[in-house]
Amino acid sequence: MQQVAVRWHELCTPLSTCPFFPPDNIWNTPVDTLPLDAHSQAYINSIGPTTGMHPDFGAALWQGAPIGIPFTTVPGSQPLAPITFIWYPEESDPGPYPIPPDAPIEGGPNSTGDRHVLVVEHDTCHLYELYYAWPRSGNRWDAGNGAVFNLLAHNLRPDTWTSADAAGLPVLPGLVSYDEVAAGEITHALRFTVQNSQRAYVWPARHYASSSTNPAYPPMGQRFRLKANFDISAFSASNRVILTALKRYGMMMADNGSNWYLSGTPDARWDDDDLHQLQTGVHGADFEAVNVSSLMLDPDSGQALPPPPAYP
Repeated sequence: MQQVAVRWHELCTPLSTCPFFPPDNIWNTPVDTLPLDAHSQAYINSIGPTTGMHPDFGAALWQGAPIGIPFTTVPGSQPLAPITFIWYPEESDPGPYPIPPDAPIEGGPNSTGDRHVLVVEHDTCHLYELYYAWPRSGNRWDAGNGAVFNLLAHNLRPDTWTSADAAGLPVLPGLVSYDEVAAGEITHALRFTVQNSQRAYVWPARHYASSSTNPAYPPMGQRFRLKANFDISAFSASNRVILTALKRYGMMMADNGSNWYLSGTPDARWDDDDLHQLQTGVHGADFEAVNVSSLMLDPDSGQALPPPPAYP
């Protein structure tokens, strides 16, 4: 028991006093020794082999709003807010949620974009996520849809259900945060978007958001990793932390959006010029799609088998 307790403590990231799922969860499992997906090259070609990886987060403002997906944490005493789901109530976990009236909204209060709201209730380690969230009078919220995740368990969404992300995955565990980078290590998979996805999803995703059956388009949940032989030595120390995580843990395709957009949290401490080096120095052809099916214990659980050892 002591060994497990220590590992869980290590998984309590600077983003939260709670772990982002147990240590043997698919989000926390390395994929650097897994085989390539049979459609890897087709996926890379469809997303864009010469397109730069774009850090979709930073310190600057875009049209007056912060860049990235923010989050907040609350105690168990946080008052509960009724939620009215306006788009997918049948695929949303019913409220109320412990969402503060002033919870940060992706893109700022006047955003017309995705307007994600992410809240960790740190007493019970539950994650509450809203998509297209709008605060209303009387401590109420309207949202397109919403999902609740127990960060201490392996539970996935019901099969075919969306979440605050198109793939039915949690958003927060896949974000790059400044504090993680400053600490020198990211120990989980990251989140990214593509413009064209397939009408399909692979474990641990639960939902698709496309009508296309083109097999060259990646399905929701598809895992990608930076190639092992990609030289990261010329990048800054901060960017090497991100690139090392992309080699070891990779990133999951979670939503439709711009190609190779890597998600993270807004933070005034980011060096935007430094982050831009990722866009100019890392391109689609530097990635490969991996097949994670050998890690699956149960299609309805995020628990993962240990990956195979590295080749000697």
